[in-house]
Amino acid sequence: MPEKQYTYAVARIRAKENALLNDAFMEQLIGAASEREALSLLSEKGWKGRNNGAGESVQDILSYEEEKTFDTVLSMVDDPHAFDVFLLKRDYHNLKAAIKLTVSSGQIDDIFVEGGTIPVERIRTAVSQQDFSSLPDAMAEAGKEATDELLHSRDGQACDVIIDRASLRAIREAARSDHNSLIRRYGELTVALSDIKTAVRGADIAKDMTFYSRALAECDTIDIKRLSEAACLGRDRIYDYLENTRYKDAVEKLKRSFFAFEKWCNDSLMDSIRTELYHPFTIGPLAAYILARMSEISNVRIILTGKENDLPDTMIRERISKTYV
Repeated sequence: MPEKQYTYAVARIRAKENALLNDAFMEQLIGAASEREALSLLSEKGWKGRNNGAGESVQDILSYEEEKTFDTVLSMVDDPHAFDVFLLKRDYHNLKAAIKLTVSSGQIDDIFVEGGTIPVERIRTAVSQQDFSSLPDAMAEAGKEATDELLHSRDGQACDVIIDRASLRAIREAARSDHNSLIRRYGELTVALSDIKTAVRGADIAKDMTFYSRALAECDTIDIKRLSEAACLGRDRIYDYLENTRYKDAVEKLKRSFFAFEKWCNDSLMDSIRTELYHPFTIGPLAAYILARMSEISNVRIILTGKENDLPDTMIRERISKTYV
């Protein structure tokens, strides 16, 4: 679809942006007296679920909002795979779930998420039959390696590391091959911030270089060898390394708390896409709308979880990321 042909689609998205939840509404949700009151406020905004609020769980409502988002945007473009880069995490989550389910001989079905680029049943069949040929090559390789690891060592964390790194590599590859600068920025930021998170968590439990060599994914804005070496020596060395990168602002957040860092990561993503508000002729605003919706759904999930567990408003507020509008 030539970029000049996105003009009409962007105009439609601009109308949709008017319905995005803003900071004032997020504050209203945080101030709700209960989860039920928060859900009532959301219902007034059209968040009612597939069955108009009849007998649906919070997860049902949020999942439907995600589904609506992709259905809406994909209806505006010719390429059904235009936004696959945003769905790859679901595929790899399902791969991880299928492997653990098969190895443990479990029967739990609600650990899978729909809406990825590959049908859940295809992933489950590939894992259960130990025949990964129906999956993309990189995914098949990770699936086989993770399955072998789990069967031989029963180390669930090692399985996670293999799949998570493969997921990041797939996102990076998809993003780098895209013509749109926002999608390329999204891929780079996703991988870099994930590497920082992994390094910090690893440093806190004294992981060694072998762990980082398997866990960190290559990217352009982080030298993973230097990050690994720093992580082996502790958090302070990670801070020293980050001070000389574009992620130096993360240091103060990490020193405050991991929740503050998580919020900074999400805010950084919102900041990186906000320029698309001024690009009317490219696919960028459509991609930005998807990311904005995913962020607001995540915010709502955090708020509702906080209300369900009677968390103080201040604790909920510090975990909420910036809104797009």
